[in-house]
Amino acid sequence: MKYHDYYATLGVARNASQDEIKRAYRKLAQKYHPDRNKGEGAEDKFKEINEAYEVLGDAEKRARYDALGSGYRAGDDFGAGPGGFGGFGGFGGADAGEADFSDFFSQIFGGGFGRGAGAAGGGHGGAVRGQDAEAEVVVPLSLLVSGGSHSVRLSDGRGGSRTLKVNVPAGTPPGRRIRLSGQGQPGPMGGPPGDLYLVLNLRDEDRDRVDGKNILQELPITPWEAALGGKVPVTLPDGKKVNMSIPAGSQSGRRLRIPGRGFPGGDLFLVLMIHTPPADSDEARRHYEQMREDMPFDPRH
Repeated sequence: MKYHDYYATLGVARNASQDEIKRAYRKLAQKYHPDRNKGEGAEDKFKEINEAYEVLGDAEKRARYDALGSGYRAGDDFGAGPGGFGGFGGFGGADAGEADFSDFFSQIFGGGFGRGAGAAGGGHGGAVRGQDAEAEVVVPLSLLVSGGSHSVRLSDGRGGSRTLKVNVPAGTPPGRRIRLSGQGQPGPMGGPPGDLYLVLNLRDEDRDRVDGKNILQELPITPWEAALGGKVPVTLPDGKKVNMSIPAGSQSGRRLRIPGRGFPGGDLFLVLMIHTPPADSDEARRHYEQMREDMPFDPRH
């Protein structure tokens, strides 16, 4: 595996300030962004720049990377090179969304750190960070739409449990991962804990209400509201109330669209469902019989 010199990728010195690193990254990202640069190799260069900034733009990752030693050059075989470090499994604790990064990145920031070879080759010296953890949490649709604080009870794997509070941003789509810093596995030998990632999924009764970025919500209406039209009160998934106009002559299954009230980039669709009053009294039955006489109608033809 080849060593990646992130400082060389961004064209900055190893002692560059965070502001200098940020400025260099922005300049290069604009130059090689695929939307602006269609040249051969631009996309790969853009990925290299992003990987370099992911490390050097984060103080913690930069410190881990610098601990490898400064004797390496880009393209050196990494593991027993001039920096004096033996092969190891990485420091652990990579953030989500790093699938496009190199094997070198995964080796350093993914998996567990093997103490033996690394310490013998010159000594890392710093505390080893614990492993990240992941857990699935089932939540109601209203929480994802409106956001807010939510209590989560998690098993600790040893017969116990702990309760955490997580703040869910409004408009969070199902399947989104939320990071709780420092709530993962404890670090070995007193090192800092890793992070906990909560995967927010919907309850079974809410799954069918989501269509991509759109949200579907049934809206019960009376036969006369469907036939004559009118305004009916509606409680939206985020708890807000609006008056919805029902077009005259509506049928069950018709969708009324409210733009921008779904998940980000999506809409809310109100699905009309006509509910008939029950014929549970003599008077109600007389009304239905009179309707049958006065309004002959066969929906099957």
